[in-house]
Order: sequence, then structure tokens, then C-alpha cells
Amino acid sequence: MGNAAMVNSTATAAGKRGLKWVAAGLVLAITATIALSAWAQPGPGGHHGGFGGPGMFMGSPEHMNRAVDHMLDGLNATDVQRTQVKQIVQQAAADLKAQHEAGRALREQGLQIFTAPTVDAAAAESVRQQMLAQHDTVSRRMLQAMLDISRVLTPEQRAKLGEQMKQRQQRMQEHLQRHMQGEQGKQ
Repeated sequence: MGNAAMVNSTATAAGKRGLKWVAAGLVLAITATIALSAWAQPGPGGHHGGFGGPGMFMGSPEHMNRAVDHMLDGLNATDVQRTQVKQIVQQAAADLKAQHEAGRALREQGLQIFTAPTVDAAAAESVRQQMLAQHDTVSRRMLQAMLDISRVLTPEQRAKLGEQMKQRQQRMQEHLQRHMQGEQGKQ
């Protein structure tokens, strides 16, 4: 084999390795995006993760109860309604905790695939598909909690809550815009 052929062969092999790394990087980026999307996408009312945001379904029972009370403040919710909503949130939180653990295991599995000496594209695709299914399960459970809560509240309370959520979303967008303008000014 001549020098030109050897150089061409080496360049082709290096190009293929580079392409594999680019593909592996894309797989990692896609899986990370999917893994975060359950919390990163605004849910109903613009909250991240749904009705009251992911914070409503995370943390100690006391934290979740405070989040529910905060959500229901100004709605003239009865004690019975508050108790029912808190029970819905507690049950959803328990279900979502199991899903969070499943998501963590999938992210670890994806990282193992990415850091292996040879990236297995079929295994990466399998993990991506599992992450999609896991995201769908989380999304369905959050929707079910929202629907259960909607049955506890009156139409007037839901309308008022919706208005509060719109106002909060607007404040969050304004805050983000101010933050982004401040970051641009630093550059």
C-alpha cells in the first residue's frame, strides 16, 4: 500500500470514528433532553411540570401541603377541598417518585452506553425509547392528578386558579426576560 493510500485509509478511519463520536454526542443530547422534558416543558398554565409545578409533587409532605395551600389561597377553598387536594397530590407524588427513580436509572444507563469504548447505537435507541415511554407515564400521571384536582374544585375556583397561573407565568416570563437582558449586557 502506497503512502497516499495509507493516508487516505487512516483519514477515512479517523473520519468514521469522528462521525461515531458526533452520533454518540447527539444520542446523549437527545436522551438528556427527553429525560429533562418532563420537568422542563411548561404544563397547563405555564407551570413547569403541570398544575402547581414539580415542586408541588416533590419534597416532604409538609412542603407539598404548603404548596397546595399556596395554590388554593384566594380560592375560598373549604377544608374538605384542601384535604382532598392534598391527598391527590400526596398520592401523585408517591407515584412520581417511583417514576423519578426509573428515569434516574435510564439516565445512568444512557451514560454507560455513551462512555463505553464502543457506543452501541441500538442500545442507545432502546434507552431513548424507554425514556420516551417513561416521560409519557409521568405526563399521564400529572394529567390524572390535574383532572382529579379539577373535580374537587368548582368551575369558578378553576377559573380563578387559571387566572392566577396566567399572572404567575407572565411574571416568570418578565423575570426571565430581565435576566436574559442582564446576561446580554455582561457580554
